[in-house]
Amino acid sequence: MTCALLFRLLLLMALVASSQGKRLGPTSRLRYSRFLDPSNVIFLRWDFDLEAEIITFELQVRTTGWVGLGVTNRYTRVGSDLVVGGVLPDGNVYFSDQHLVDEDTLEEDGSQDAELQGLMEDAVYTTMRFSRPFRSCDPHDQDITSDTIRVLATYGLDDTLKLDRDRTFIKSIFLLQIVHPDDLDVPEDTIIHDLELTDFLIPEDDTTYACTFLPLPIVSKKHHIFKFEPKLLVHNETMVHHILVYACGNASVLPTGISDCYGADPAFSLCSQVIVGWAVGGTSYQFPDDVGVSIGTPLDPQWIRLEIHYSNFHNLPGIYDSSGIRLYYTAQLRKYDMGVLQLGFFTFPIHFIPPGAESFLSYGLCKTEKFEEMNGAPMPDIQVYGYLLHTHLAGRALQAVQYRNGAQLRTICKDDSYDFNLQETRDLPYRAEIKPGDELLVECHYQTLDRDSLTFGGPSTINEMCLIFLFYYPRNNISSCMGYPDIIHVAHELGEEVSDPMEGMMAMNNVEWTPENIKKAEKACKEAQQMVIIKTIDELVENTTGWIPDIIPTTRGPCLESSGGKVEPQDKTPAGFRAAPVALSGSSTATQRRLSLAALLFGQGALSWLLATLKVGV
Repeated sequence: MTCALLFRLLLLMALVASSQGKRLGPTSRLRYSRFLDPSNVIFLRWDFDLEAEIITFELQVRTTGWVGLGVTNRYTRVGSDLVVGGVLPDGNVYFSDQHLVDEDTLEEDGSQDAELQGLMEDAVYTTMRFSRPFRSCDPHDQDITSDTIRVLATYGLDDTLKLDRDRTFIKSIFLLQIVHPDDLDVPEDTIIHDLELTDFLIPEDDTTYACTFLPLPIVSKKHHIFKFEPKLLVHNETMVHHILVYACGNASVLPTGISDCYGADPAFSLCSQVIVGWAVGGTSYQFPDDVGVSIGTPLDPQWIRLEIHYSNFHNLPGIYDSSGIRLYYTAQLRKYDMGVLQLGFFTFPIHFIPPGAESFLSYGLCKTEKFEEMNGAPMPDIQVYGYLLHTHLAGRALQAVQYRNGAQLRTICKDDSYDFNLQETRDLPYRAEIKPGDELLVECHYQTLDRDSLTFGGPSTINEMCLIFLFYYPRNNISSCMGYPDIIHVAHELGEEVSDPMEGMMAMNNVEWTPENIKKAEKACKEAQQMVIIKTIDELVENTTGWIPDIIPTTRGPCLESSGGKVEPQDKTPAGFRAAPVALSGSSTATQRRLSLAALLFGQGALSWLLATLKVGV
């Protein structure tokens, strides 16, 4: 009896322990990795515990000197957060949480928030492994967030801690990747299908949008596309800005050949429902195991429009390209058919951004109240699982915010540290549900301090865009839902007399773009009525109107109190503290672990129950 009770208790405690999240120790496998420099001297591995909000790094550098890893921002290295360490000739190790007080000078933090898990050196490499909280209470530590993180890596040739710009590198990385490709299933019957241009002569123009229409795989029964990746020629990859694959309605009459997507022949701009997309900095992407792009049924598209945006800024002649998208598909069906919903600011010159702006916000509204009517059939709630953000060179941040019944519900996705050179499809940590009648707002943040003339919305890289692609299931017929402000109202607010939208756009060139007028224009654009354009896969278009709601900023969670040093009083933020996790061992390489209150109470209650039972048994 006692043995049976003890077995049940141990089983229950094991189940509780297994629910506490992914705990990373000194020898745990780190799933993610990346070289941080062009010569492949610096190699980074990392992984994280999303529940405990702890991230673990392992930095391996081809040196026998000191190594350093930290986080910086896009504008300056001053204030960068840097953890440094190394092994002295006598075998002793040194390790410290520091920051840059200027471009070249390091200073130790008053609060030591990085925990060393291992430091070793051999004849070739120095390897340093440590963990740190996503958000410490030390103002010198940069937060680890779901934004793009600019990772700073540096090293020395000996143990003298001196920064050398030739051995310092910054790389943009999305650290908190929710799904790793190795965690996903790869069907044994996988088939590959390429959608590509063949020996296309890239024009000697700054910007070219090349389009052609291609058939999807011909299959006798339903299949699912479950993965895609770019096909780029090595010597041309810097010229390919993005690749999009649009599904065509089966009633569409499509042209042949290759032509300018948005040129003289409007037929080459047909088909507007994105099914997969790649942009600068992205890699392959595999859908979650329960979703895929359906092909092979009468309701599925049979043809697609392949769009490739080339940026030939050096006007190089005689460059041929065969880029495209590789699709992976299978007969092993997933639970849901997926779709892509395009949101944002409608891309045309009514979208303007003043020159010399430290900050300028643009908005695109989507109202879903007409979705079911336009879909032509009852439409279940939309379940969003991933996203792709897109602006051009002036973009600094984007977010998509959801509203229901006039109240802000959630921020679906965002990146407050957007990098044009790292545009990739990302998974949400949860499934965001969109119901009929919800409003979706895209906000884009721009900076144009380096420009002396207006930037308009348009296809060229030197123009701007404000787009977010939501990956969702189950698929419906809505391809895009985008907005733009009443430009006549904006012009009037800026003191310009205009009577139609064309005059409104032209009037922006007459404005003296002082800081005051920049703010006035931003306010006018936000307060103007939004025209909302909704489009389906069959090119059905409906218009509606709405108003931009306010965005309530998401508050940051509490910071984590230091476990390795004193937190100064001035370091305490209004958000407060979370107690530091207690190490389970006295070793400096012990993993930090925390037990939830529920688990702790359960353990205490179960122990009391067992003791009482044993006592009764006696």
